[in-house]
Amino acid sequence: MTTKIAYQGVAGAYSEQACLSFYPDLSPVACETFAEAMAMVEDERVIYAMIPLENSTAGRVEEIYRLIPKMNLYVVGEHFQPVVHCLLGVKGSNKEDLRYVASHPQALAQCSHNISKLDITPIAKLDTAGSAKEIKELNDKSLGAIASSLAGKIYDLEILQEHFEDVKGNTTRFFILSKNKEIPSYDKSKSYITSIIFQVRNIPASLYKALGGFATNGINLLKLESYSAENSLKATQFHADIAGHVESDCMKRALEELDFFSTEVKILGTYSAKNEHYSNLQFE
Repeated sequence: MTTKIAYQGVAGAYSEQACLSFYPDLSPVACETFAEAMAMVEDERVIYAMIPLENSTAGRVEEIYRLIPKMNLYVVGEHFQPVVHCLLGVKGSNKEDLRYVASHPQALAQCSHNISKLDITPIAKLDTAGSAKEIKELNDKSLGAIASSLAGKIYDLEILQEHFEDVKGNTTRFFILSKNKEIPSYDKSKSYITSIIFQVRNIPASLYKALGGFATNGINLLKLESYSAENSLKATQFHADIAGHVESDCMKRALEELDFFSTEVKILGTYSAKNEHYSNLQFE
């Protein structure tokens, strides 16, 4: 059996750090795109993929919500990775030399206030560590990158400012994806999350009715995201994270009601809740 886990980015990426934090015994494999990382799991070239879903400062990673409905994978866990951004430059440079700073759009958004204070132009790139690698190769003092301290070390760059993020405590939530279902045994004393995607029927108040089963069964909806279904501007798809285990009686009743008012319901997975904010949310 493979002992590898895929992530999007290059060496030094925050996703690689998340892999090493959550699965220290697995070997991280860098992929150019999120879709490639997911495909490696589907093809069983790796056992898991570590995929960023949302950030506490910049919000959701839009591309992931477009990919999740297409994937043939299951969510088997979540991981919260603290993100400390560093402003990096080539050797011998300083902040006054910078005219441009490159990074992933999420990282640029998380540092937008500090970028504005320096009056430098942000440039969107595919990933954070890749931006660090690129400025190393270009060796131009006017070019900076936002990435991890690990990326700065790997590519031998100057750390011009540590904690460059606008908000301290900046954290990214990751999904761990697997080709196989890995549902933990139901223990009433523990907290779980069930993630689903669904599309409601075209009737008045359909979303209100579809979600009513969670309210009447005392189940907390932790997250609800909406986006247009593929190839349609009329149909809306929803992603929901729900506090509860799929095997609990109240969850079964709520999902039955959701199914009645929906044209499609797909359970992405049930997994242990890792964030302290989810504690004490499990119901019978």
